[in-house]
Amino acid sequence: MDYPFWDVGIGYGILMAIIAVIHVFVSHFAIGGGLYLVVAEKSARKKNDALMLQFLRKLSKFFVLVTVVFGALTGVGIWFIIGLLNPTATEALIHNFVWAWATEWTFFVIEITAALIYFYGWDRMSARGHMIVGWIYFGAAWMSLFVINGIITFMLTPGDWLATGNVWDGLFNPTFWSSLWLRTGICVMLAGLYALLVAARYRADEFKARLVRYNAIWAIVGLVVMVPTFYWYWSAIPQAVVQTALEQMPTPIASLYGSFWNAGLIAVFLILFGLLIPKKHNIVVAILLMIFGLSWFAEYEWMRESIRKPYVISAYMYGNAVTLAKADTYTKEGLLGNMAFRTGDDGADLFRRACRSCHTVNGYKALKPVFNGTDEAYIKAIVKGTHVVKGNMPPFVGTHGEAGLIAAHLYGRVDSRHLSEIYGLSGVGLGRKVYDVRCGICHELGGYNDKWESLSGLTEADYSDILDMAGDLGEEMPDFTGDDTERQALIQYLMSLNEGGTR
Repeated sequence: MDYPFWDVGIGYGILMAIIAVIHVFVSHFAIGGGLYLVVAEKSARKKNDALMLQFLRKLSKFFVLVTVVFGALTGVGIWFIIGLLNPTATEALIHNFVWAWATEWTFFVIEITAALIYFYGWDRMSARGHMIVGWIYFGAAWMSLFVINGIITFMLTPGDWLATGNVWDGLFNPTFWSSLWLRTGICVMLAGLYALLVAARYRADEFKARLVRYNAIWAIVGLVVMVPTFYWYWSAIPQAVVQTALEQMPTPIASLYGSFWNAGLIAVFLILFGLLIPKKHNIVVAILLMIFGLSWFAEYEWMRESIRKPYVISAYMYGNAVTLAKADTYTKEGLLGNMAFRTGDDGADLFRRACRSCHTVNGYKALKPVFNGTDEAYIKAIVKGTHVVKGNMPPFVGTHGEAGLIAAHLYGRVDSRHLSEIYGLSGVGLGRKVYDVRCGICHELGGYNDKWESLSGLTEADYSDILDMAGDLGEEMPDFTGDDTERQALIQYLMSLNEGGTR
């Protein structure tokens, strides 16, 4: 509440994902590629393999351009974006890990310096000195990962830090080691994929076949390391977090399964074009492998970021930057009085602070389709009961009046026509839409918080009575405020389910 709000048309999740996924896809290559270069150089010098050394020289130029130039720029982009999207969470991470950040930046300076010396040192340094610089680079790069990994995993599993506030408890948290070795495996895999990209332009001869097999083995080794370490990482996440995701958060689970498919595609292509027919490896295959690799990383990072909902720092700060320690204060005093920066439009300001970190009106995770055809009273009830709505959202911590201001702000931006008019439905079809809009947001048939077992077999009069007393069935349960046409259609739909209709 202490910072101005940065309002952008694109959803925060999409904007952050674009920048962050591209950066980590490059930064992990910066680590694995450093190991690849020095290990391959040592082997090539030992065997006096001039062709391999020539390839490594070419790869090192590509490596420096991608990691030092593009990687550094996207790294700055991440700092810029997180400071705008969630300055409160960024402040918490800086205050808690200030010396860890300083240590990481020191390793980064060493890393950049060593990378440049390594690239320009091919003809200016002895073989031994050149490889020493390569090892210094890799050591600094991996130690940079070591530190950053602790801060990233802290956001999902702060562990004992919540009770002690000790920086070491936060850094070496429950998922630290599993994530570190998982990411190390990722680095090795990406080293192979990037090297395959550079090798793809070589003509199909025996050297290319040997080179492609060597690079494919690197990628396969990385994949092999990733399998058990990912299982270790998944097992280290608190069971309650995993169970909640499985029950009501389709996004991280879909992303998890998507990462499995991409890993499988990578393995198939590596075995086929890397080991069995390496001379057929070409730029198209290499680009496809890079796409699969980037897709895998996007799926994994999306899962990792979204599974911790409703928090940005688990059990400490909600995604909308409200700390749990201040939640009661905001509930009593309201959000508006605690906002340092206000525009004069209270409804818009409240929407930005309470909802905008995850939702837009018309774009990413849009609320307009959710509330089209509803009314202001219904929207207000949902705002007040966000913590029970499907999707694992944070509770609304403002006052009753502030919930009304958000509802008015949203109602002015949705389609206020009746559902029958908006969707051109009637009868059972309309009733199903009414259920999806007014009931399914909290009670998904066959899914999250399904109540059909207690509703099945009732009469029309019973369903009518339930709708009459809906607001009294639970503290977060809204009154049924649809019109008579929607009411009758909903009852008709529920009766059709008793007769074996389709859910």
